[in-house]
Amino acid sequence: MKILVSAGETSGDLYAAALVQALARRLPGAEFFGCTGPRMRKTGVRTVVDSASLNVVGLVEVVAHIPRIYKEFRKLAAAAERERPSLAILTDSPDFHLRLAAKLRGMGIPVVYLVAPQVWAWRKSRIHSMRRNISRLLCIFPFEEEYFGTRGVAADYIGHPLTHMVRPSMSREEFYKKHRLTPGRPLVTLLPGSRPGEIAGHLRVLPGAVDRLNAGTAANFVLATPPGLRVSLGKAFFEEPIGGLPIQHIEGETWDAIAHADLALAASGTVTIEAAILGTPMIAYYKVAPLSWWIGRRLVDVPFLSMVNLVAGRRIVPELIQDEVSGPSLAVAAAKLLADGAARERMRMDLAEVAAKLASAGDPMERAADLVAGMLGK
Repeated sequence: MKILVSAGETSGDLYAAALVQALARRLPGAEFFGCTGPRMRKTGVRTVVDSASLNVVGLVEVVAHIPRIYKEFRKLAAAAERERPSLAILTDSPDFHLRLAAKLRGMGIPVVYLVAPQVWAWRKSRIHSMRRNISRLLCIFPFEEEYFGTRGVAADYIGHPLTHMVRPSMSREEFYKKHRLTPGRPLVTLLPGSRPGEIAGHLRVLPGAVDRLNAGTAANFVLATPPGLRVSLGKAFFEEPIGGLPIQHIEGETWDAIAHADLALAASGTVTIEAAILGTPMIAYYKVAPLSWWIGRRLVDVPFLSMVNLVAGRRIVPELIQDEVSGPSLAVAAAKLLADGAARERMRMDLAEVAAKLASAGDPMERAADLVAGMLGK
């Protein structure tokens, strides 16, 4: 049995790898291949396309990368045509995967889609393509099952995978000692995102925030990024913007860097959910190219841009978006929250409420694996 698995970014790679591990226990001898990141490769998924080649953010920014992305699309589609998998599992990255789903449907290959495209927030017309081309949609937010089900998409809520994954690997004392952080000083963790484009954009403002914040607050500053970026992007990518500032760059220890932080400056996205699960007070921010923002803002129909606030149904985390994002504005917001222990404690209680809403009784990936195995008659 062959199963195509595809993930286009860091969080998708994490979820897909966990699902492959759960499926491998149910389907001995099954062969997995597709678009992979480092975690999927560690589980033995054969690489046809490297997911790093698809990791682009922004409506305008992606234009320059379209020829390369389309080349990878054709390569993956050709592999599906050649190898005829029994089923395909596509994870997040809807711009790429909804097109691939249509191609696979034309080949008669059932499609399981993990992590629902957020059509409830923007680009609602995608629902028609989803209804036509997706055999089973696995939802990670509790309100999505009803939303998609009432619109003709076969959807199952499995719970949020991160609630069963996100854990620190060491104590705060061990983390401080390992990275030679100054004891007694608070830790501010900078989370610029996982895609090279968004990291580069955010590194234009984060150093200014640290410079200003450091002038009035004795703190430790850590820049936390996914593993392998220093090698793939080059040391200068990080060293030039943060050189001369008291910022330590740490790779592959994001959950520890968040868990032991007194405050996180978090690029709006999956990492805000991780911070909520770990109970770390945060300020959410995001900035893209002006034209991407202008176009995107007219397509979005939600009261908040941070998923933490959306799940809570109210603003529990400060949001600084687009023109509000600057070194001074981040520094002011961070200093205010660091100085107010009561406010941070209230936020921790609100974040615990969000984490509870996302939790499920069983492991979401085990639930997902049962559903997929059932589709295969196993």
